[in-house]
Amino acid sequence: MGILGWIVLGLLVGALAKLVMPGDDPGGVVVTGLLGIVGAILGGFIGKALFGTGLGDFFDLRTWVLALLGSLIVLGLYRVVARRRART
Repeated sequence: MGILGWIVLGLLVGALAKLVMPGDDPGGVVVTGLLGIVGAILGGFIGKALFGTGLGDFFDLRTWVLALLGSLIVLGLYRVVARRRART
């Protein structure tokens, strides 16, 4: 998958992660997209480490599930860090 595919996948999965985990996020569309891209990469590493398989093709269901899992993790961590910053 090319770099453009990663960006599109990250943007879409970032939006899906925000739909799955609704709440007040201190960030807009750009931050959500960046978190989605980082989450997709993280999902690929998780899939490779745990299951011996990374991200496949763009239209592979495994790719979308792993990218969504990674995006949910990154979004959750982002919310924790953003709340800590707001307190201090």
